[in-house]
Amino acid sequence: MRLVFALLLLIHGIIHLIGFAKSYYSTEISKQVLGIPKPIGVIWLLVFIMFIVSASAFITHKKWFYIAFIAACISQILIILAWKEAKFGTLANIIILIVSISAYGNYEFNKMVINETKALLQNIKVEDTPVISEKDILNLPEIIQKWMRNSGVIGKKRIVSVRLKQNGEMKTKPHSKWLHFKAEQYLNIKQPAFVWSTVVDFMPMVKMIGRDKLINGEGDMLIKLADIIPVVNEGNNEKINSAAMIRFLAEITWFPSAALSDYIRWEVMDEHTFKGVFTIHEKSVSGIFKFSEDGDMLSFEAQRYYGGRKNATLETWLVKTKGHKDFNGFKIPSKCEVIWKLEDGDFNWLNFEITELNYNQLQIF
Repeated sequence: MRLVFALLLLIHGIIHLIGFAKSYYSTEISKQVLGIPKPIGVIWLLVFIMFIVSASAFITHKKWFYIAFIAACISQILIILAWKEAKFGTLANIIILIVSISAYGNYEFNKMVINETKALLQNIKVEDTPVISEKDILNLPEIIQKWMRNSGVIGKKRIVSVRLKQNGEMKTKPHSKWLHFKAEQYLNIKQPAFVWSTVVDFMPMVKMIGRDKLINGEGDMLIKLADIIPVVNEGNNEKINSAAMIRFLAEITWFPSAALSDYIRWEVMDEHTFKGVFTIHEKSVSGIFKFSEDGDMLSFEAQRYYGGRKNATLETWLVKTKGHKDFNGFKIPSKCEVIWKLEDGDFNWLNFEITELNYNQLQIF
């Protein structure tokens, strides 16, 4: 579709040469257009140049939308002045305006995510990170020691930051179709926080973008359709804060050395199950981890708010491991399905796989 839109910009720009040609030259094609004074003809030429520049910038992934937006607005004024012969160019301008506005929304969204990510990572110090030994885990319950040994923690540096990429599919409603998504996430492990962003293939030619984050114990979720239409914009309320904290707790098996952190308290339930209690800024959440005999994570379950609005209800939120993978010497759950256990039945709304993961890397992908 990128090629189609680039061709639209090029062709629509070239057509504007007709207006310029009518002002300065006498050609058969120009005779089809209303008489245009030379000063106006210069504007037709200027719009042609702007569309060509926009097409070039679009193809090379540079900021093109400002020029294209202005060009489409000026073009439409010129079309109105020569409406009888040029009116069909209105459709092209409408398409260009919509795509330009959407591209601008995407640009601003990405800029916001980058700024939030830089703020998340800026105070992390990787240098002199201690190496974890057997002695460091001896005070933990036996099942947690087994999990940490099985994960490959012993003999490696403590994890202070994580960056990862995901692919997967999600549903917006229980009976809706699966939507493919790609996501990136950055986590600060010393000062528990994360920024997660995603692009979802909502429908042909229409994307949905989203950002979920936890900073200083406060959650925030933003979802936009077509990069510009807010679908969800909830932040810093009790329910969204709790949901974001539970998410961080569930994901701790991706960075298992965090089990040694002061903000986590462990309660053993049986030889394969334990409860994690995560506390930050005097707020606490908890969830149940289940492990195999070998120390592989099988599932995580918690009471989490279904949605972030005032009418959100506490429901059972279940993460089931579907596969493990080794990343940088750490064995972690890499494939998972996420299920809401609702009164009307299970709602498997998310399936994902971690495709890339790095520890203690402070650069943005």
